[in-house]
Amino acid sequence: MGNRDYLVRAMLGANQARVMALRTTQVTKEAQEVHGTTPVATAALGRTLTMGLVLGAMLKDEEAITIQIKGDGPLRGIVVSANSRGQVKGYVGNPHVVLPLNSSGKLAVGQAVGSGHLHVIRDMGLKEPYYGTVPLQNGEIGEDFAYYFTVSEQTPSAVLVGVLVGTDGVPLGSGGIVVQLMPGAENDEAFIAGLEERLQGVTQVSSLFAGEQSPEEIVQEVFAGLEMRFIHRQEVAFSCDCSRERFERGLVTLGAEELREMVDKGEPIEVVCHFCNKRYDFTVGELDKLLQELGNTRA
Repeated sequence: MGNRDYLVRAMLGANQARVMALRTTQVTKEAQEVHGTTPVATAALGRTLTMGLVLGAMLKDEEAITIQIKGDGPLRGIVVSANSRGQVKGYVGNPHVVLPLNSSGKLAVGQAVGSGHLHVIRDMGLKEPYYGTVPLQNGEIGEDFAYYFTVSEQTPSAVLVGVLVGTDGVPLGSGGIVVQLMPGAENDEAFIAGLEERLQGVTQVSSLFAGEQSPEEIVQEVFAGLEMRFIHRQEVAFSCDCSRERFERGLVTLGAEELREMVDKGEPIEVVCHFCNKRYDFTVGELDKLLQELGNTRA
């Protein structure tokens, strides 16, 4: 049970802060297998998938969230999508990026991401989704999201997120801890000082999640001595909801002219899902049928 992927929520102190802790080792492993990412790309994607699940856990029933990290580094951006049910998917622009370790001897995630912006798009089932955009702080993902929460959502937050990658490139541990102050708690200096002290004591968040400890035990260890109560637990998984029907609809949105060109070429086409690399083949006959249907709906 100890090393399964899931997320827990707890309240700290006299309901002065909320904490979310989640293990995402399996999630990151699956992403690494699907995309064949190099260690630095695995770390960047795993951290962002972890944050996607945190944001997803804050959503209501049918809402969904998309994170776009657009940086000028060789990773060429990250896209992650998550829902409220603990499902997440994602990819990076260049899964094969290779960089030397940074000056601290760690994977150079910040350098791979580069400078740019973090965009959070929240689809609440309304016509217009909610957009939040902040400049990237250092491209290391954790501090970028701490800044996003504090500035865009007006919630002072600390974010610890990490991925431990083995020498063979396979993730050994991945997870995160997000602490957010509740309204009014910013006036309690002793409580905040206690929180900061405990968070500074966490040197390697990825190693915490590589062991056998459950997310609950990790929270208890990190915030030892503070009053806490656990309020929620949710399984999390790498999961793609792509389907043949969805890609059919995508082809139809290209319009009659483009479909006609494909049919005239007389060659089948292959469509690949960015998120999970699943391939869908469409024969010329199937493309022609979509074109006919499009003609009929117009008539």
